Amino acid sequence: MSTSEHFTELKVASIQMVSTPDLKENLSTASRLIKAAANDGAQVITLPEYFCLMGLKDTDKVQARESFGSGPIQEQLAASAKENGIHLIAGTIPLKAKDENKVLNTTLAFDPQGKTIGRYDKIHLFGFQTQTERYQESETIEPGEIPSLLKISANQEVWSFGLSICYDLRFPELYRSLGQVDCHVIPAAFTYTTGKDHWEILLRARAIENQCYVLASAQGGTHQNQRRTWGHSMLIDPWGAILAQLPEGEGFISGVLCKEKLNEVRSKLPALAHRRL
Repeated sequence: MSTSEHFTELKVASIQMVSTPDLKENLSTASRLIKAAANDGAQVITLPEYFCLMGLKDTDKVQARESFGSGPIQEQLAASAKENGIHLIAGTIPLKAKDENKVLNTTLAFDPQGKTIGRYDKIHLFGFQTQTERYQESETIEPGEIPSLLKISANQEVWSFGLSICYDLRFPELYRSLGQVDCHVIPAAFTYTTGKDHWEILLRARAIENQCYVLASAQGGTHQNQRRTWGHSMLIDPWGAILAQLPEGEGFISGVLCKEKLNEVRSKLPALAHRRL
């Protein structure tokens, strides 16, 4: 690989977990998997939604909430980023909301010095009901309001990442509002029911229509609260090809973001430049 090629690539990794109601156990698992991905060469690592807690009941996350900028979850995330010398996009954690009975479901990003450099509060809240399943995030989560773009410097390049979370995936206008990015990072806990039918096609659609990479980090298994999540953490390229995926269970996938690939796709099919609305 030539020097010029090296400076236009970035190795990323997506961690998949089957989180439990035990906060300390989940933080330990996350730390172990972050270290493994970093040892494999990843420079940017992302965790799944609810990585720190998949409670026995929805209100458990309200009890675990932290104030922005302080708390054991954030302290350990910052330490993991610093110890491993990586950028960490930390899935979601529960932060205090205006309503004391709810939380913000928040993605925080940390730089290799352990400093918080990005934040996104989940805007779209999941609601789903059948005869056997019911989810209503609005009962315990307060929606965010502001889309968020993260820029980092690595390998003598600036890399732009769009931040979104799980159910946001169904709202393409959110991704359009962020403009042109190198990669959309999507931590999620998609249910098995919806995931098996919609997860892959929605992820690939977001990559194709925005002509960028998509890095999705998922929960992937049956949890102690009997919720079953779909898994299939993925890295998808700007042409919609799946570069790596992990069907289920804990672990990580990794791959390379390439500026040349982004430019190639956008030059041969300049759809972003052809927009009229």
